[in-house]
Amino acid sequence: MMTEELSVQHRFERELQPIVDVAFRYAFRLTGNRDEAMDLVQDASLLAFKYFASYSPETNFRAWFLRILTNRFFRNRERASKLATESLDAAPDLYLYDRFKADGIPVDREESVASVFEKINEEAVQAALAKLPEEYRVVATLHLVSEMPYEEIAAVLEIPVGTVRSRLHRARKQLQVHLWELAQAYGITPKETQ
Repeated sequence: MMTEELSVQHRFERELQPIVDVAFRYAFRLTGNRDEAMDLVQDASLLAFKYFASYSPETNFRAWFLRILTNRFFRNRERASKLATESLDAAPDLYLYDRFKADGIPVDREESVASVFEKINEEAVQAALAKLPEEYRVVATLHLVSEMPYEEIAAVLEIPVGTVRSRLHRARKQLQVHLWELAQAYGITPKETQ
C-alpha cells in the first residue's frame, strides 16, 4: 500500500512540476499579489492531489489543474466577499451620523453623508464606491450618481424593485463605513477615534 501511495504521489508530481511556473503566473494575474498567488497554487495543488484519482491520463493535466486553480480562486473570492459583506452589514443604518455625533462633530442627520462627499475629492468617493460588492455598487452608482429612480434601475437591471431597494439599503450602509474611513484620512474627523 505504501508503494502505491508513493506511485500516485510520484505520478502527480511528474505531471505538476512542468506547469508550476505557468500556474503561478496565472494565479498572480488573478490575485495581483505574490503571496496570495503562492497560497492559491498551494491550495490548488492540495486539491488536485486529493482528486488525482479522478484525473484521466489521456486528458490535458495543465487544463485540469488550471480549472481547479480557477475554481479555488472564485470560491476564495466569494467567501471573502461574503465575509466582508456580512461584517459591513452589521453597521447601523445611521453609521456615519452616529460616528460624527460620537466625535462631537456637529452635523445634521440628513447631511452627514453629503458633508463627507463635499469635503472629499471625487476620485476618493469613486474608490469608496469601488469597494462595494458589484451587485451593490451597480445599484448605488445608478441611484446615487446617475440619480435614477428605483423603478428605472429595476428595469435596467431586470430585477424587482424590492431587490433594488434591498441592495441600495445595504450599499448605503457599507458606503457609510467606507466614507467614515475617508473622513478620517481627509482629516474631517480625528483618526484616533474608532
